[in-house]
Amino acid sequence: MPADLNDRLVVAISSRALFDFEEENRVFEQADDASYMQLQLDRLERPAQPGVAFQLVRKLLGFNTSDAQRDRVEVVLLSRNDPVSGLRVFHSAKHHGTAIERGVFTRGRAPYQYLQALQANLFLSAEPDDVRAALHAGYPAAQVYPDSARASEAHPEEVRIAFDGDAVLFSDEAERVFQAEGLPAFQQHEARKAALPLPPGPFKPLLEALHRLQRASADGSTPMRLRTALVTARSAPAHERAVRTLMHWNIAVDEAMFLGGLDKGPFLREFQPDFFFDDQAGHVQSASRHVPAGQVHAEVTRRK
Repeated sequence: MPADLNDRLVVAISSRALFDFEEENRVFEQADDASYMQLQLDRLERPAQPGVAFQLVRKLLGFNTSDAQRDRVEVVLLSRNDPVSGLRVFHSAKHHGTAIERGVFTRGRAPYQYLQALQANLFLSAEPDDVRAALHAGYPAAQVYPDSARASEAHPEEVRIAFDGDAVLFSDEAERVFQAEGLPAFQQHEARKAALPLPPGPFKPLLEALHRLQRASADGSTPMRLRTALVTARSAPAHERAVRTLMHWNIAVDEAMFLGGLDKGPFLREFQPDFFFDDQAGHVQSASRHVPAGQVHAEVTRRK
């Protein structure tokens, strides 16, 4: 019987999101793909350093057990790299003790079309066009900021993931009101609709998958735990609709921060997530000074 990825949390990730290939990428941008391929080949036995999403991946794989039939997480390389350069990625993963067995390398072509076959719950890439294409196709995806701060090592047995609300976990319905009419109209709109759940945003499927993973590991069969946080610019009274929406979905987050427009960076520094997802570039840039961060290109979901 062929292998399948049913009932697993599947993370598809590009080479630059997983490892620090920024020097190699500059060669690609300044020269050509042949020079890039030769450089990767010359460095085949030199392990790449961990990239911005490495710790997230390593910790998520910690939910797997010695019994491969009970694995709960699958990480697949999904990259514009060529297959030869892909060898270095696999060598680097092995060097760092990261159990990645599957990969798709497209040598410059957009790889997002393989997300359906992979049953992916998340796609992480440094290429904004690939992220936009994945979001347009209906998959949770974020553009990693390669120069983000690396994740704290303070919580080795706990995966920590933080999400923005509007245009990420929730639809951008309320965000459109804010952009068009301002804060007072937004607050009134959300207070009036407090009991009406928000439509789902692009990252609801990932939150659902994480919630299932959290429940499945609650019996203590794995050494890893999961902690989630909602970090939003909402404040009272608009907080109520967000909380009620999560209740309607029967999904709990462990922490919620209603910041009323305060800079999210310092709060994320204290939460110490392994990754933070937000739709606004300003918030991602602020967060990236403290924690690994990625942008969900909300303009794609607004067009849908």
